Amino acid sequence: MKKDTIKWFAILHVIILIFSVNSICSKMASGYQFLSFKWIIFYGLVVCILGFYAIAWQQVLKHLPLITTYANKAATTIWGLIWGALIFGEQITVQKIIGAIVVIIGVYLVVSGDEEVNGKASKEEVSSNE
Repeated sequence: MKKDTIKWFAILHVIILIFSVNSICSKMASGYQFLSFKWIIFYGLVVCILGFYAIAWQQVLKHLPLITTYANKAATTIWGLIWGALIFGEQITVQKIIGAIVVIIGVYLVVSGDEEVNGKASKEEVSSNE
């Protein structure tokens, strides 16, 4: 994997981490009365996070394939599990851990399959140019 690609994967996962905070803000807002000051603050954060995410996502798509980036978005599920336990005191069950492992394996398979396809395409382009 190229150094530039690794850098963009790291950036992608930082963006996904920030996007996962969106769920925290939404859940916090749900605890307050509609249009109260705290409700507006939390939903204001939701809008800001979504705006940042939309712009950052487009920048990542310039450097990584859509199928790879979209598959990695599933990591939000894992962050949700972590945030739920740390912030809201939710239980981490065996079923949730199994689900997180399935997500990680799925992301790995999509990314490794994409590298394989891109590697073959690059070799074919080099062969045809010679």
